[in-house]
Amino acid sequence: MDHVIDIGTLIETTPDIRGGRPCIAGTGVSVRRVVQWYKKGQSPEEIADRIGHLSLAQVHAALAYYHADREAIETDLKEETAAAEKLAKQHER
Repeated sequence: MDHVIDIGTLIETTPDIRGGRPCIAGTGVSVRRVVQWYKKGQSPEEIADRIGHLSLAQVHAALAYYHADREAIETDLKEETAAAEKLAKQHER
């Protein structure tokens, strides 16, 4: 018996979860968060271990989504960094 998994169902966007950012379905873990760990040198296996409720397949789905829509995720990462820097400057006063 063939078992087919639609990997498109592993990532979802919901307006009231993480500001509508793409997340791993049913978890609230954003693709952006997985990508941040990946860019810090963590392997997909290490990321799955770090977040115990994620499967390796879910981590790979998040990374596949990132590679398929890299420009949008990179823009989101830059906006987050800019917002964090602005907030830090406001609290320096």
